[in-house]
Amino acid sequence: MNIDRNTYRLTDGGRYGTVALGLGIGGLVLSAVGYLVDPAQFFHSYLTAFVFWLTIGLGGIFFTMLHHLVGARWSVVLRRLAEAIGANTPWMIIFFIPLLAGMHELYHWTHAEAVASDQLLQAKAPYLNVGFFIVRAVFYFAVWLLLAYGLYRLSLKQDSGHTEEIRKKMVRLSAPGMIAFAVTITFASFDWLMSLDAHWYSTIFGVYIFSGALVGILSFMTITAVYLRKKNILAETITVEHYHDLGRLTFAFTVFWAYMAFSQYFLIWYANIPEETVWFLHRWEGGWKTLSLVLVLGHFVIPFFILITRGAKRKPGFLKIIVIWMFLMHLVDLYWVVMPSLHHHGVHLSWIDPVTVIGIGGIFCWLFWRRLLSQPLVPVGDPGLDESINISHG
Repeated sequence: MNIDRNTYRLTDGGRYGTVALGLGIGGLVLSAVGYLVDPAQFFHSYLTAFVFWLTIGLGGIFFTMLHHLVGARWSVVLRRLAEAIGANTPWMIIFFIPLLAGMHELYHWTHAEAVASDQLLQAKAPYLNVGFFIVRAVFYFAVWLLLAYGLYRLSLKQDSGHTEEIRKKMVRLSAPGMIAFAVTITFASFDWLMSLDAHWYSTIFGVYIFSGALVGILSFMTITAVYLRKKNILAETITVEHYHDLGRLTFAFTVFWAYMAFSQYFLIWYANIPEETVWFLHRWEGGWKTLSLVLVLGHFVIPFFILITRGAKRKPGFLKIIVIWMFLMHLVDLYWVVMPSLHHHGVHLSWIDPVTVIGIGGIFCWLFWRRLLSQPLVPVGDPGLDESINISHG
């Protein structure tokens, strides 16, 4: 793997893309076999994998918009990574199509006989119905496409020559985009995850999923940056100071995720309303109790005490181990959200779980890598690039 240090373009992309594509195709083939063997398990595993990789892409969009809105300088060298990850989000609509075919397996409210015998489902029918569900999904992806490609194209235009008008356009798109992003990720979480148990509801659920997405994107960006550093790519551009900042943000949003998770649990526990508590009761039965405790320890307690130290955030190799762990914990978190809808009384691991993650993830990483190969790895037209490279916290 080689880079032109004048243009910041990769002249040799190595085998990363080929390996990712191969794993993706193999995973999708095995996923198809899983569908034939056990459709119910397949669709729940597939939903977990889909939402996992989708949240990584959405996290990239959020990071890019936040960068523009606050006028950040330190993150300029990381912006292209976030843009390339976010630009994958519109492609996820292709992976959403199988979920439409599996709605009857996933969502109880799609069963006419179930709605007819349940007053609560009847009350929610104007919102929870197949037609409106699809319309909303199209709207979500349309918003994400506009934000992802709009910001990415402006960034590439800036590479050809920076003007103040380009910067203003980025900000003007990011400002309303942040509001649209908040609305769409919240309602997509309600539609695709919370409605797995249509009797249960939580107004904080969208923020909970969002907080996990931020941990996921920061982990993915850090893993990618350290991988490039190992190949002697951008080793002097993305410095220890940037890893320190990535570590601090990962720490902050790990705490934010824990705060959202605890707030959701505490308010439901305190109110003690049966239709709300049942969701947590399902996750406190059999093996789910163990996995719930694993999340508490693995997604918060352990990384909290590690990332709170300065040294852990300033050693790229060590930080990589921590963020890989957090990346996997984000997947476990979503597994914990989805799978009790299928296996009510305990964890039931299936070989279909990893192959769906690898299948979608392989294609996701291949698309991400292709985009990195096609453009400079950093926004070379950004006037803050030199300042970002030379940033120091003392």
